[in-house]
Amino acid sequence: MSDSEKLFNKGFLSVTMINFVVYLVYYLLMVIITLIAQDQLHATVSQAGLAAGIYVIGTLVARLYIGKKLEIFGRRFVLKWGAIFYLLTTVAYFFMPTIFVLCVVRFLNGFFYGMVSTATNAIVTSFIPFDRRGEGINYYGLSTSLAAAIGPFVGMILISMVSFEIIIWVAVVLLIIATIFVMMLHVPSVKISDQEKKRANSWKINTFFERRVVIVALIAFFMGLAYSSVLSYLASYSAMLNLVTAGSYFFVVYALAITFTRPGTGKLFDLKGENWVMYPSFILLALGLVLMAILSSSWALLVAGGIIGLGYGTFMSNGQAMAIKLAPETARIGIALSTYFVGLDLGIGVGPYAFGVIRSFVSFRHMYLVAAIFALLCIVIYAVFYNAPKEQRGDEPELDEIDDVMLEVTK
Repeated sequence: MSDSEKLFNKGFLSVTMINFVVYLVYYLLMVIITLIAQDQLHATVSQAGLAAGIYVIGTLVARLYIGKKLEIFGRRFVLKWGAIFYLLTTVAYFFMPTIFVLCVVRFLNGFFYGMVSTATNAIVTSFIPFDRRGEGINYYGLSTSLAAAIGPFVGMILISMVSFEIIIWVAVVLLIIATIFVMMLHVPSVKISDQEKKRANSWKINTFFERRVVIVALIAFFMGLAYSSVLSYLASYSAMLNLVTAGSYFFVVYALAITFTRPGTGKLFDLKGENWVMYPSFILLALGLVLMAILSSSWALLVAGGIIGLGYGTFMSNGQAMAIKLAPETARIGIALSTYFVGLDLGIGVGPYAFGVIRSFVSFRHMYLVAAIFALLCIVIYAVFYNAPKEQRGDEPELDEIDDVMLEVTK
């Protein structure tokens, strides 16, 4: 079996490692930046929140712009320069005399993070055998999910033990290693037609999105919105319940749950189709959030972490696999993935503010019940509006009435 026919080939492992480090640094800094803004720059709570949230705005701008321009600029070009500037803007955290400068650094850091992650999400598809696409994306997505669990855990530990400058040094060293791997990575080129180039250079609103992925992106928005209630308010909620110790291990259980189930859900996606993993992921996230609303013990909080990990963690990677499945095996993969992650990032980005408003009217317990409703809403949207590609159901694929160009991929 040639290296290209193996799932765990050199290219796949390299891109997965790069993606893990990129996301790890993102989550590592996300959980401590508001504290740093308030303690070192004497920012108000709202200013500190802006410093944290503006990162997501930078990421969204990058996903929209780089997603449609990815094949014009070239995947290797985007990955290389994105990694370099992601590293440089992380170094810039050493030089932030005011809250304004911090916000500028955070925006740029978010933009180049979005630039790198948009490139890696597209590049990894070139290293996955077609008949193992769901399984491969799930293993790749595990790097994101583990980073989302390990990053906040490590960040909270480090901030209680060392200075902010030491944490930045840790982030810089990690990104230097990732950048070295980027420079050594061979990225397959993609050829696109003149018509697709014209589309990519257009500024019409519909050229920033892959329309076939919009429903998946909408579902991702509500899933991200529901999950943000945990990501943003777990610390406050666990403190209110006197479950701080269990709360600190919440994401560890979350990570373990998705680590042991991710390979199986990927194979299920390939063998049975998306329905077999999507419906359970919606239901499990809703159940986990309901448990969050009624729990009163440490073991219940940890069980909720595992269930939420199975729900949201399963959706993250399989939603990505769905976006790829809906796009042709062409240059449209980049913009399809960008569309999906815009929905996911937007949900996580607006969620903290939305649930903050909800929390001002109701208790934490009722807030998590509202979050569970958003997860259940995804079942309705998926059942009513999502149509699996006909080639996956054994039918002949129909010609798309709008996207009229089949592109050629050079591997």
